[in-house]
Amino acid sequence: MKTTFNTETKANKNPKLGFKIHLLVFLLATPIVFIVWYLTDTTYPWPLWSTPAWAVGIVFHYLGVFVFNKNNAKVYCSRNKSYSI
Repeated sequence: MKTTFNTETKANKNPKLGFKIHLLVFLLATPIVFIVWYLTDTTYPWPLWSTPAWAVGIVFHYLGVFVFNKNNAKVYCSRNKSYSI
């Protein structure tokens, strides 16, 4: 049996949609993480490690999609012939 994997998902084809999904999951999961922490053992605030680390990932995802977009670089390079990708 031959199995093929399709790596082209909606999130891969549309980076803005991928970022929105990532942000939504972060916003929904963060309160759940704090609730689990509160209901189990509050002696050590472990969500204060995972939440900022995930937030840094969100910031880099935002920068990759909206600031350092490859499509913007291609448009810039097509306008300025001295640069190439």
